[in-house]
Amino acid sequence: MNIKDNINNAGSAWMNVDGPESDIVVSSRVRVARNLKGYPYPHLLEQEKAADIIRAAGLALQDKALAEETGGFEVARMAELSPVERQILVEKHLISPDLLVGYEKKAVALRDDEVLSVMINEEDHLRIQCLLPGLQLKKAWELVDRVDDGMENTMDFAFSEKFGYLTTCPTNAGTGMRASVMLHLPGLVLLDQLKGILISISKLGFTARGLYGEGTEALGNLFQISNQVTMGRPEEEIINSLNSVAVQLMLQEREARKVLLRERGEQLKDRVGRSYGILGHAHIISAEESMRRISDLKLGLDLGLIKDINPVQLMKLMVMTRPAFLLQQQQGHFAPLQRDVQRAELIRKSLKGEVI
Repeated sequence: MNIKDNINNAGSAWMNVDGPESDIVVSSRVRVARNLKGYPYPHLLEQEKAADIIRAAGLALQDKALAEETGGFEVARMAELSPVERQILVEKHLISPDLLVGYEKKAVALRDDEVLSVMINEEDHLRIQCLLPGLQLKKAWELVDRVDDGMENTMDFAFSEKFGYLTTCPTNAGTGMRASVMLHLPGLVLLDQLKGILISISKLGFTARGLYGEGTEALGNLFQISNQVTMGRPEEEIINSLNSVAVQLMLQEREARKVLLRERGEQLKDRVGRSYGILGHAHIISAEESMRRISDLKLGLDLGLIKDINPVQLMKLMVMTRPAFLLQQQQGHFAPLQRDVQRAELIRKSLKGEVI
């Protein structure tokens, strides 16, 4: 499978509902930032130097030993992809929105199953990422560490004995690691308990972001929890601390769901049933409403209130209903109203079990 095939396929390995604790922990991500000695940071790179880094990264990833251990990667320059194709990679959580800014100097390397990727010339020269379903932070770190070590065999990373790995933003220096979990927390939202909990975890050095990272909305009751501190703490300590926070949030969310079932059971069934009915019969629906309704269906599915929906297909709808993916499938531009009509039709067919 090449990157074009990945773009045309809404599915991704992180949507696998068999991941540990996947009723609440949708995915685990670990990313490390690395820069090369002797090169300006990406925002100062000239086109020729940026191309040198893309070539060097491609060669490092093609190293036989690394390929045998972690699997092969395909490198695609952002300029080789259409605007819609680039946006789909964001919607699938394979690249950050920042990789679209000044895309002429940037590239992405992607493994076939989309578990591993490397963003090239984003905020830093390299951002090595692993994205797995469920709560698998330790495994994600192990895979990133192997790619990191393999690339460092042929690339000279900027490193300081005092500050650790040097990064464009000083807050990322040290390990250069950002670890995160994407959590589905409708119970805590409905009980109005989440705000206080997020304030508490911020005091522990963690932050909550929206669906697509910093500065984005928490659509569909999905929140990304990640570490804020990268310097002065070893990678394993960061992973273990975030894992503990994720487990605590998971336990609190499960308790919230029990309370909802016990004290607001009929209202909860009605909420899930209404969303099921709207998604199954609506002919016009916005991206925001579809995410909210899909969140209700996921909650209903996880609580056993509904049973006749494919959980993997439901996860895929989170990508399939986004604007860029709809545009790609339509193979052309269309007005917002037409897009909302197309989205509703796609959801109706999907819930009926039709192959999309």
